[in-house]
Amino acid sequence: MDVSKSRDIALLLLRLVFGGAMIYGHGWGKLMRLLGDDPVKFGDPLGLGPELSFYLVIFAEVVCALLIIIGLFTRWATVPLIIAMFVAFFFVHLDDPFGKMEKPLMYMAAYISLLLMGPGWYSLDEQMRNRT
Repeated sequence: MDVSKSRDIALLLLRLVFGGAMIYGHGWGKLMRLLGDDPVKFGDPLGLGPELSFYLVIFAEVVCALLIIIGLFTRWATVPLIIAMFVAFFFVHLDDPFGKMEKPLMYMAAYISLLLMGPGWYSLDEQMRNRT
């Protein structure tokens, strides 16, 4: 297998695992809370208000993660996720044991990698680029 194909498969795997894990492990539960009847209770680490913070995190963890999975607007979709993981690492979990800080750090590293490398050939971004 040539290096280019290996790179594209690795980027696909990175997108599927980190996008899917973000939706399943983090975003879906928040989305269900939003759609439920309970009032919004969420942290406000940046002073934007708990409701706006909650909506922004749901946008990142569901919409942007889904865009990353399918490889559409991938580089743009990584930006809200990088910001969300930066806030989680440096504002929410900074005083916690490393075990609590590890997840946002790993997600942030994966999303920064996708931002720098792009989505790879197995993505809607690349397929649309090849059609023009």
